[in-house]
Amino acid sequence: MMRLGVIADDFTGATDIAGFLVANGLRTVQLNGVPPADLQVQADAVVISLKSRSCPVEDAVSQSLASLDWLRARGCPQFFFKYCSTFDSTPRGNIGPVTDALLDALGEDFTVICPVLPVNGRTIYNGYLFVNGVPLEESGMRHHPVTPMTDSNLMRLMDAQSRGKTGNVPSTIMDEGPEAVRAALADLRARGFRYAVLDALNDAHLVVMGQAVSEMKLVTGGSGLADGMARAWAGTADAAAAAAEGRPAKGRAVVISGSCSQMTNAQVAAYRDAAPSLAVSVERCMSDPAYADELADWVLAQPRNGLAPLVYATMPPEKVKELQDRYGAAEVSEAVEGVFGRLAKRLEEAGFDQFIVAGGETSGVVTQSLGIGGFHIGPQIAPGVPWVRAVGRPLSLALKSGNFGQERFFFEAQDLAA
Repeated sequence: MMRLGVIADDFTGATDIAGFLVANGLRTVQLNGVPPADLQVQADAVVISLKSRSCPVEDAVSQSLASLDWLRARGCPQFFFKYCSTFDSTPRGNIGPVTDALLDALGEDFTVICPVLPVNGRTIYNGYLFVNGVPLEESGMRHHPVTPMTDSNLMRLMDAQSRGKTGNVPSTIMDEGPEAVRAALADLRARGFRYAVLDALNDAHLVVMGQAVSEMKLVTGGSGLADGMARAWAGTADAAAAAAEGRPAKGRAVVISGSCSQMTNAQVAAYRDAAPSLAVSVERCMSDPAYADELADWVLAQPRNGLAPLVYATMPPEKVKELQDRYGAAEVSEAVEGVFGRLAKRLEEAGFDQFIVAGGETSGVVTQSLGIGGFHIGPQIAPGVPWVRAVGRPLSLALKSGNFGQERFFFEAQDLAA
């Protein structure tokens, strides 16, 4: 029986949370896009990945509600709205509007806000979000091309884009255990708050909050909260058995990197010194219809043994800004992602069956271009980044959010698949 239904606002965020569920022994399937009404799935948890993080608010709400309807029709008892651990959004949304719509649809009036993942440096203190020890607004997310984050206060961020008021459960309450957290949540709700930001500084806090929200119909946040919830349920669950169906098969691999995050820049720099690598020309993405075929020909010409070839549009923030100022942010993104989608399809047709992809938008485009409707979730390469295997097809993917993984991530992914 399905235990948890997750609605995620992008592809890598979906695989992020799914990986933590599997690591705690929950058999998990990820479905891409709103599932068809007649689709039946046998799993402990189902993660529906949408592309709703930065689309128009109305589209994000519509897709999220349709996903909720599908999960409820299958008897799912608890729901999780998953967004990025850096709370990627704008003053208009989409986190606030989607949260409000889900609460209304479920007849609920209160939920938690917790984009936390201590193992990847995302912590919350007094309601302020930190990334690797610095406030969110001082991290690389300040320069994000689509959702620049210029405030670290999650209460202000949520209040600006939602219908209610946001309170905070501080870390001192977390230290007292789940009963104290439940009491603090009940107090905030009684005082008219609609949302509560949960502080978390360490792994122990995840376990406490996971137990504290175990009876809530809807929770929202990052994969750290889901990790805590799954640990509370795990018991004697077998993580290896849960990951078996998603384990990658040996095959021919390619690395495609579209993220321009700080960590992906470091990962590309480390990898291109050791493997065949080719930088993408943004100008040609925008002007040359045959460019994807040229890139595919280059990949196919690389040796079959050794490290997988890398094709990347990853670049420093100042270069990204220069190109966006010249051509327009949306135009640059659409052109590059379109080329990556066509490249992935051409390589699949040529026999490639392992795709290591960096960047949420790039992962979404690659997945859609390959026509993959769902994944079995496999073993984690790094916290929040599992290998996944397409349902019914011999394709394996590693879909990495921009700032996840360490510098040798591209190497580590291939080591695990060997």
